[in-house]
Amino acid sequence: MSETALAPAEHTQEIPHLSTLDRWLPVWIGLAMVAGLVLGRFVPGLADVLAALEVGGISIPIGLGLLVMMYPVLAKVRYDRVAAVTGDRRLLISSLVLNWLVGPALMFALAWTFLPDLPEYRTGLIIVGLARCIAMVVIWNDLACGDREAAAVLVAINSVFQVVAFSLLGWFYLTVLPGWLGLDTQGLDVSVWQIALNVLVFLGVPLVAGFASRWVGERRKGRDWYEGTFLPRIGPWALYGLLFTIVLLFALQGEAVTSNPLDVVRIALPLLVYFALMWGVGLAAGKVLQLGYARSTTLAFTAAGNNFELAIAVAIGTFGATSGQALAGVVGPLIEVPVLVGLVYVSLWAARRWFHTDPRRPAPITSTTPTKESQS
Repeated sequence: MSETALAPAEHTQEIPHLSTLDRWLPVWIGLAMVAGLVLGRFVPGLADVLAALEVGGISIPIGLGLLVMMYPVLAKVRYDRVAAVTGDRRLLISSLVLNWLVGPALMFALAWTFLPDLPEYRTGLIIVGLARCIAMVVIWNDLACGDREAAAVLVAINSVFQVVAFSLLGWFYLTVLPGWLGLDTQGLDVSVWQIALNVLVFLGVPLVAGFASRWVGERRKGRDWYEGTFLPRIGPWALYGLLFTIVLLFALQGEAVTSNPLDVVRIALPLLVYFALMWGVGLAAGKVLQLGYARSTTLAFTAAGNNFELAIAVAIGTFGATSGQALAGVVGPLIEVPVLVGLVYVSLWAARRWFHTDPRRPAPITSTTPTKESQS
């Protein structure tokens, strides 16, 4: 994404026009989804080739796409501001409550409400609700001009909780709670190592790379050069990686999606309700807690997003690649991507109408590290 579009709201200099890539983002994403579905449906053996390129249950092509997608965004984070975020207890506590109490419980309720007669799809949706977002949320947050430092902190917290709590919550929502309510029960066999590996690849690697880039770049060239020259060069690669990842994800299950359109619709309905409610509750909570627009929208997107990579991997590993649970996991990004892109535009509208601010104003570049010229 271009450096022109993404910045805090409290500054006064107007931004230039958005690049073609940013301005037509929904079109590029739609074309990527269609291309993936067409490839998966009409290119024989493509899904088998992609599925074969896995290490430890992680698809190498998809992993590369996610790394390319996340690195530029995490390279933009001003890590010297992270301490200020961790001191905001209202933000941290509200995020934990939304992600680990409200989110899984809401998805459980919606899955049973909309799919009482389809246990495989219902189980798949519950797994999606348990997998909190650690990847694409940084893209949606950045496009909506959210707080990058806050997003980095909340994503890191979600990662820790994911390793610790995913299996426990899976056991609770698929076995214990249905038993208490007299409903059907399902098991979930997933190792902590599998979850930890997913977190390490999709968050750890780009996070370390982004931090290292800023640390080295500012020490050698200064912040003016880093934010004024380096970041604009790598910025568009975030969307290139996003589009590449979307094509591959939809190619993997293109045949399953296009062969079961009515099933996809039934799975999509609770997902639509879920994303809208979680995002809306998150933004409203930020408004009530007076977090300001940037952190409120970060809270909203981190609450609404889900780690579909982990959900799909768990569903395939536990129930099989052709299972209804796996199909429900694949429908997750099918619905999440266009809905959250749409919510980016709703966020920008809400910033002006509800928060009375203009989020598309760039932050001033302040050099805290001497440049080579100043040192000489």
